Amino acid sequence: MQSFRAAAHWNLQIGCDYVLGTDIAIDLGTYAIKVYVEGKGMVVNEPSVVAVRADTEEVLAVGSEAFAMLGRTGDKIKVIHPLVMGVISNFELARYMVNYYIQRLGGSKIMHTHVMPRAVVSLPCQITGVERRAIVNSVSRARVRRVYSIDEPVAAAMGAGVDVANPHGSLIIDVGAGATDMGVISLGGLSIARSIKVAGFAFDQAIIRYVRSKYDLIIGDRMAESCKIAVGGVMQRPEPIICRIKGRDANTGLPAWIDVTSEELVAPLLDPAAEISHILQEMLEKTPPELLGDIYVDGIVMTGGSAKLFGLSDYLSDKVKMPVHIAEDADICVALGAGKAISFMDDAENKEYGVINPLSAVY
Repeated sequence: MQSFRAAAHWNLQIGCDYVLGTDIAIDLGTYAIKVYVEGKGMVVNEPSVVAVRADTEEVLAVGSEAFAMLGRTGDKIKVIHPLVMGVISNFELARYMVNYYIQRLGGSKIMHTHVMPRAVVSLPCQITGVERRAIVNSVSRARVRRVYSIDEPVAAAMGAGVDVANPHGSLIIDVGAGATDMGVISLGGLSIARSIKVAGFAFDQAIIRYVRSKYDLIIGDRMAESCKIAVGGVMQRPEPIICRIKGRDANTGLPAWIDVTSEELVAPLLDPAAEISHILQEMLEKTPPELLGDIYVDGIVMTGGSAKLFGLSDYLSDKVKMPVHIAEDADICVALGAGKAISFMDDAENKEYGVINPLSAVY
């Protein structure tokens, strides 16, 4: 592939060398890639999207600039999500994307001095060995000298401020874009975990299907997501609100628009929520009684960008009859937790026995 030609947008203005030899954490998500740098915090939060030429697969844009092209390209450009449903679907583009951001952070000095950072990478629970290796390899081939993995629910818990090292049981639900991971955590690891390929994108698709079925209006993913954020929910609001949706009339092929209300979107959005609830109830039924007692007292913690969907936490709370809390900074908890886990790297590298460690050395 050719070198990337356009600059990405950054949350923090950074020099080209401060990451030199510094440990990093990476949350490689379906919707966004987030990079946390030790001592600096989270410095990258970009869409996990790459734009390439259709004929040569030359990379044209990464992150925000590629995301802006979604639904607006012709036959000569493809906009690709390297990850789908929480796992890598295009290894080369995933590796390219990770490598691009690490190079941007470290500049050319990483290569010239051979001082490369160690990296913590968060991994969805219940993925296959092949899927796990694909994520790890996409990071290990991006100029890092060692890779450690952390289970996504554990990272989310740490990012939400949960002390994962004690024997007290905690239940985390991370509702991302492509998948929902949930786990009961105790003594630094997962006692029981479940994952379902139903999350933010599933709610978007529910809106797309509903609008097509009721109004004969064809809309794209970005419009559906905007509508979900603006008026979507799984419970009725005190006062209904309206969102204008623009798309293409399925009958005439001409541009068209409609106004949808928050009230009418509840029913279609309840279907994905019910699937998440079903898996949660199944997991609770298999949770050890001692840990279940802890969870009942403390409640469930929700993280992930889709955790903020209106009414979702209350809906799940009603289904399982226990409190459900949305974590502060829910959408970046996994990245923050993976960043906190950097402090466990030395113990993992030196194989300190008797120390509870959420990390595993994988490369």
